[in-house]
Amino acid sequence: MAIKRGSKVETSFGSASMTDLMFLLIIFFMVAMTMVNTNALQIMLPKGTNRVNDKPTTTITVTSKLEYFIDGNPVNYEQIEPMLKKRFEGVKKPLVMVNMDKHVQVDEFAKLMNMAKRGGYSLFMMTTP
Repeated sequence: MAIKRGSKVETSFGSASMTDLMFLLIIFFMVAMTMVNTNALQIMLPKGTNRVNDKPTTTITVTSKLEYFIDGNPVNYEQIEPMLKKRFEGVKKPLVMVNMDKHVQVDEFAKLMNMAKRGGYSLFMMTTP
């Protein structure tokens, strides 16, 4: 007497839903990455080749019209030094990144460098690769 199995186990795997999910995730991340804009102010950066691996503590942006921004908030030039001193209280190695339009005179960056020297923090300028 032969015993028959009543049901067979299907060993195939349907991957159509998995590819749909991956496709949607790829589209989502592509759209999300185009919306991320670290430099919302429209400035043209000068070209450069050196890289800094440390993450900046704060960012100063100078537009071509000599408008100053600290982390995206507009400030007067006279307010920069007191704001940075207040912001860097208790910070071990403060690091400031400067986004400066390429049409701004180097004197403005020199003023910020002198300010950094007085305050005891590091300063570097952002450039385009």
